[in-house]
Amino acid sequence: MYKTIAEHHDFIVVDKGTGVNFHDEGDIGSGLFSLVKKQIQSQNKNAELYPVHRLDKMTSGLVIFAKSLTCAQIFGQLFNDHDIEKYYLAIGDKKPSKKQGLIKGDMAKSRRGMFKLLRSMENPAITQFFSYSVPNKQRLYLLKPHSGKTHQLRVALASIGAPIVGDPLYYTTSQADRGYLHAFALKFTYLGECFEFTSLPSTGQFFATPEITHQFSAIKKPWRLNWPRL
Repeated sequence: MYKTIAEHHDFIVVDKGTGVNFHDEGDIGSGLFSLVKKQIQSQNKNAELYPVHRLDKMTSGLVIFAKSLTCAQIFGQLFNDHDIEKYYLAIGDKKPSKKQGLIKGDMAKSRRGMFKLLRSMENPAITQFFSYSVPNKQRLYLLKPHSGKTHQLRVALASIGAPIVGDPLYYTTSQADRGYLHAFALKFTYLGECFEFTSLPSTGQFFATPEITHQFSAIKKPWRLNWPRL
């Protein structure tokens, strides 16, 4: 379901499993927030927990939870000011219209809970990315979003003709053991202290291939790469 990556006095960072909903799903079971809250309250029954950002159900990877309202407000401001660097890994099996650069545009609701990328730039979703050729006619994508729109990365890759393998909304014909999107790294400064967290995907047969795991070693510090200009 999830694993704890780091626990600070003010916050906790966990690695969410794929297929885990952020909130409770009725009879289906507890969501990530409830599970993490139960964990910290097993240590201190009066402990509080506040969500500061979320991941889609299909997306695995790093999530921060605040342990106080004050901390949640600080993280809220950091996210609002785009002062938290976020990096994601994804796999596609179609040829993209471009292999690196910038994907930018307004997003609008489409059909069946989907979103689409528009040509307009009033309040655009902004994503920088690199991609790497790997076996099985696939590409590994390293993505750096500069906004936090719903389905942003899923829509971004679909917009360049490279929907994410296993995405149940934007690549319905894909056959895979999971949706191949993973929140891989976070970098931010909290109360004057710099924090860096990385966690590679632990599930998914494609993520586990030797060629892809070898590529991971080259991008393990993604903030050091020469990113395309915004």
